[in-house]
Amino acid sequence: MGILEAGIPVWLSGVLTGKNLIKLFDYARENHFAIPAFNVTSSSTAIAALEGARDAKAPVILQVSQGGAAFFGGKGLKNDKQQGSIAGSVAAAHYIRAIAPAYGIPVVIHSDHCAHKLLPWFDGMLEADEAYYKEHKEPLFSSHMLDLSEESKEDNIATCAKYFERMAKIDLWLEMEIGITGGEEDGVDNTGVDNAALYTQPEDILDIHNALSKISPAFSIAAAFGNVHGVYKPGNVVLQPELLAKHQSYCHAQLKSQNPLPIYLVFHGGSGSTKEEITTAVTNGVVKMNIDTDCQWAYMVGFRDYFKKKGAYLETQIGNPEKPDGPNKKYYDPRVWVREGEVTMRERVKEAFVDLRSEGTL
Repeated sequence: MGILEAGIPVWLSGVLTGKNLIKLFDYARENHFAIPAFNVTSSSTAIAALEGARDAKAPVILQVSQGGAAFFGGKGLKNDKQQGSIAGSVAAAHYIRAIAPAYGIPVVIHSDHCAHKLLPWFDGMLEADEAYYKEHKEPLFSSHMLDLSEESKEDNIATCAKYFERMAKIDLWLEMEIGITGGEEDGVDNTGVDNAALYTQPEDILDIHNALSKISPAFSIAAAFGNVHGVYKPGNVVLQPELLAKHQSYCHAQLKSQNPLPIYLVFHGGSGSTKEEITTAVTNGVVKMNIDTDCQWAYMVGFRDYFKKKGAYLETQIGNPEKPDGPNKKYYDPRVWVREGEVTMRERVKEAFVDLRSEGTL
């Protein structure tokens, strides 16, 4: 049985929210697969991710970061009060909502890491969700992430709970982070943090569950197990996905739950991870994995290889190796070389579905 027969209406393609999103993550957790989340910075990268998901016959998560959203909206916009990132995020969500049904797959629209200093961006997206909900009875986005891992655990949980109260009223899913993801992304630099902060403790997971479950079951936890943004030489990053089993076991015992995997977990910094690390994480209840850096590289490769191959046709508008007066428009037309990037990114996207065991789950 596939996702579309697992309590989610068989006709449902396009954006999932609310109860249907919970059903999707339940099905993933019960069947030990995860859904890849791809950062999109343009309509082009969104199309590459959607094509890969359609070809893999699997659901997909498209997400925007604060910086990626600013790029989506246009780098010429002012962003001193996060207005550019808010506008770009909202534009991306509306675009994805408009195009997703054409691909015939379930799609989740998500916003990525939001540190405390970026809360005005989060506030702007929530306002857009609430306005959309009034008209459509569902939020614009499917879910949002709060990353307050640099704050104390108590402040992290308290702030998440405060926002989650508001989010639950309009059927939004919350993803939160406890423990720090190393590396650097969108101007948040965690390259120098203490290694101990890269590994979350089981007691932290239980504290989060106890606070947020009182509000709604629609939340997931990005528990740190040595995760780092970016790609690094083998051996430089020590991932311990086996720690996730200890989190689940501890919470299972303390909560006396029937489900041996009571927590929805998220894997950050997934680019460059080994197949074994991914398999261990998914087996232990990871339902979402972020893949950004590898897709940035894959997207660029299509451009790079095209420019190398067709360089002689891109020196001038008129004149090429075939004809001294031949036009080169068909070679420098952005629809040609941007498409090359979409194709190479699409292939990396399809690989992610295989790694996460979600290929063919529709």
